[in-house]
Formats: sequence, structure tokens, C-alpha cells
Amino acid sequence: MKIIAPVILSMMSLLLATLVAADNLADRYDPDKALEISQGAVGKTIGNYQFTDRLNRTVNLHDYAGKPLVVSMIFTSCHHVCPMTTKHLDKAVAAAREALGEDSFEVVTIGFDTANDSPLAMGAFAREQGVNAEGWRFLSGSKETIEALSADLGFIYFPTPRGFDHINQVTIIDRESKVYNQVYGVTFELPWLVEPLKQLVFNRPESAGHVVASLVDRVRLFCTVYNPASGRYEIDNSLFIQIAIGFIIVLSVAIYLWRGFRPARDD
Repeated sequence: MKIIAPVILSMMSLLLATLVAADNLADRYDPDKALEISQGAVGKTIGNYQFTDRLNRTVNLHDYAGKPLVVSMIFTSCHHVCPMTTKHLDKAVAAAREALGEDSFEVVTIGFDTANDSPLAMGAFAREQGVNAEGWRFLSGSKETIEALSADLGFIYFPTPRGFDHINQVTIIDRESKVYNQVYGVTFELPWLVEPLKQLVFNRPESAGHVVASLVDRVRLFCTVYNPASGRYEIDNSLFIQIAIGFIIVLSVAIYLWRGFRPARDD
């Protein structure tokens, strides 16, 4: 009995210390502050950080410059939120590429738990979520790299006894490696991802100064619209048809008036 009492007391002290530590860690994550930091990252240029993909190939983030890039941060030991987020993003990416083009943007998922998110673990995580799309890499990085990238992205995370508390965000990077937009939530509405990507994809720098290319981009930008009934993006030419009809009507009236008021010729 004399031996058991100290053991029980020690276990209770350890449990109490764990609970207090958990409360202190939970207090460190402020959703409002996390959102403020996340929004504050918009416009920042991300560094050219180096990562390793699941096939042990080296990847530099600025390799993606020239195309929009979608960045998702996860940790592989997460059993609920991160898998759900990744599966939802997979569906959204497929729908976005259907509307904007298969090679119109790239995607990377980066493991921020550097103690566990090895290339092998990231590969297993991708397979478990059923993600095998082209142009989507799962990356691992060093502790210093993850901390620096998280600061650039405005991504906030804190360790807890159950894993991590973190903001659920997907970051859209523009062609110049700048943070363009943030998408929030474990799941989100499709336009939240597609609309900012659409603006980037259909405002191609190479179209500037070229009348036909610029016109094509403008038409695709305004005619690619979300249909809530089908839950997909579709091509809607009705706006341009209405403009064309209006132009024809105005032109017809102008010709009629010109013919009516022009001076009669003497024979």
C-alpha cells in the first residue's frame, strides 16, 4: 500500500500536468489572430524553398513560377481534418482543371510535421486519400524551411497533445510567386477556389499587346461561369450573344436613320 500510493499520486500529477499543458497550448491558437495573419500574407512573395517529393526528387518552389500554384499544408498523422481537406481539394482541383485547362495550374501538398512527414509518409498519405493527379506533388521539407514558408503563407500551427491545431487554408500563388488569395475551411464552395484561379489563368502575360489573344482571354474569363444547379463550371455565351444582338440593332437603326436623312441626289 505504501508503494501504490506514491505511484498513483505520481500518475495523477502527470495527468494534471498534461491537461494544463494542453490548455496552455490551446490558448496559443487564436482563430481570429490566425485569420488576420493569414490575410496579412496576401501580396507577399514566397521564398524559393527547397523540398523533396515522395519519389525523393528535389523541388524548388520557384520552379512553379509562370503558372498559378495551389498550396495545401497538412500533417500525415492527422486522422480526420487533413484527409478530409485533401479529398475535398482533389475534387475541387479536378473541377477547376475541367473548366480552366488540365495544365493551367499546379498543386503541392506540403507536410509541416517535419518529425514525421517524410517523403515515404507523404507518399502513403497521397495514396490513402486517392490523389494521383498529374501536376500535384506531395512534398517534405526541413524544420527551418517549413517555418519560413509558413511565415510567407500566413499559415499558423501549434503542437498539441493530439497533434496540431492549425488554420485550414489553401493558398493560391500567382505567376510571380506572390500570395494571391486564401481559401478557408475543411470543405469550401467550388467558386472560392476557381474564381481567383480563373482570374490568373485568363490574364496571361503573353496575351498583352495581342488583340486576338487578349480577346480570347476576355471571352473565356467572362463566359466560364459556375452553375449552382450542376455544381460545375460551364461555358455561357449568352452575354456575348446579347451584346452582338444589341450591336446589330444599333447598327441597323443607324443605317436606317442615315438613309432617311441623307440629302437626295439630283438627277
